[in-house]
Amino acid sequence: MPRFYLTTAIDYSNGDPHLGHAIEKIGADVIARYRRARGDDVHFLIGMDEHGQKVQQEAEKNGSSPQAWVDRIAESFLEVWDRLGLSNDDFIRTSEPRHHRGLTTLMKRIAANGDFRRAKYEGYYCAGCEAFKKEEELEDGGCPLHPGREVEWTEEDNWFFRLSAYRDALLARLRDDPGWVRPRTRRNEITRLLEAGLDDISASRSRIRWGVPFPGDEDHTVYVWLDALSNYITAIGYPDGEAFAKSWPADLHIIGKDITRFHCVYWPAMLMAAGVEPARCVWGHGFVKIGGAKLSKSAGTELGLIELIGRHGPDALRYFLMREVPWDGDRDFPSAEAFVEQFDRRYTTDLANDLGNLLNRVVSMVSRYRKGGVPPLRGGELAEKASLALSEYHNAMDGYLLHRGLGAAFDVVRAANGFVDETKPWALAKAERAGASPDVLDGVLAQLMAALGAIASMLAPFTPRKAAELWRALGGAGPPPPFADLEHAVGLLESVRPGPVLFPRL
Repeated sequence: MPRFYLTTAIDYSNGDPHLGHAIEKIGADVIARYRRARGDDVHFLIGMDEHGQKVQQEAEKNGSSPQAWVDRIAESFLEVWDRLGLSNDDFIRTSEPRHHRGLTTLMKRIAANGDFRRAKYEGYYCAGCEAFKKEEELEDGGCPLHPGREVEWTEEDNWFFRLSAYRDALLARLRDDPGWVRPRTRRNEITRLLEAGLDDISASRSRIRWGVPFPGDEDHTVYVWLDALSNYITAIGYPDGEAFAKSWPADLHIIGKDITRFHCVYWPAMLMAAGVEPARCVWGHGFVKIGGAKLSKSAGTELGLIELIGRHGPDALRYFLMREVPWDGDRDFPSAEAFVEQFDRRYTTDLANDLGNLLNRVVSMVSRYRKGGVPPLRGGELAEKASLALSEYHNAMDGYLLHRGLGAAFDVVRAANGFVDETKPWALAKAERAGASPDVLDGVLAQLMAALGAIASMLAPFTPRKAAELWRALGGAGPPPPFADLEHAVGLLESVRPGPVLFPRL
């Protein structure tokens, strides 16, 4: 069984989970579930980034110790991920002993390679990014990603990582492996950054006590970005754990497009310095924007995640985000109200009317015309359309274009609804009562059942709970079958089981 190690960026512990976090985790969960349905041995990692200046400041502001603060934040994230049905296999926290051990080993190996040096840093620091900023990276004297937060002029005597030494190796990797950084817009961005040259970067902080001690210098802590990036290997037992030997290099890092520099330059250079192979692919996804601005509580463009989950249920939100937000780009809504209106529209049109009504019609007709018994599987016009859509679905999903995968699944929904209108099973049933052969109606109902079975399997990565309900209504047991078993499983369906409405109308 092929193994597939999938990670997301770990979330920073300075506040509760929001929609931006959810888009990334849902997308990664869709990929993990899809790869399992394809037969892969998947290990799916998410987690929390719990060290650094911003966490220390937030804890102090709230009258809490840093550890108590991150414990509360981690619990709030876990509760939301459970509501959204994430299927992660592990949840790493950088305050855990396993992370400290692995990070310390990694830093020692980089040091043994001669890639740390002591120097003075002078420049701007954005606590929002937990990143040092060059003057040319600022806009109107501030960080463009955190416009409401003042950047600080910082002077520190730090340990530096010799990042500049790895520029040529990184450029060669980009040239030789076009699939390493994706989509292409992100690859082009990293290529330009490398071609412009690299500066060495701070590897430690001398004034931040909440972190992992820098090996060999207890007056310093490891710079939070180097600390956070190493979670991908510390979670699986680096340097000598069995899971590390089995799973590394990661097959896919999923990150927001604003942190590609850290994952496509800093992180692979650190691994090269320690004698570890970099991940096979980094995918930088886009953002939901409101009026052209990235979601931000301080800018007044935030959308309440808990309220959105409760509006139509977790699977409906999963569907909406993956259908509306292209996995290789941004989706801009004119306003928060427009976002909610489009969510309601998608729910009503796609889920309640198109999909929910299709399931209700087919199960009702099989119940009425065949006393619930499922006719034997057979081919035909709808079966051919479903087969073509399934092929398009796999092409999209294998290429991580999740929105296109969902589009292919709903091509089958639309085709099946059109097939019902064209074939008019109610008229065929009337003709059968008048003495016509039952074969024609059997063929129509069999194709509709098979199409719904395919839809259940295609939607299972996106809407796992509702897809399981759909499959049970068709007479199946448990979740929809893996793709390799789909035709066989549909052929074994014996009797439909009418149940509650899949997506109740508003």
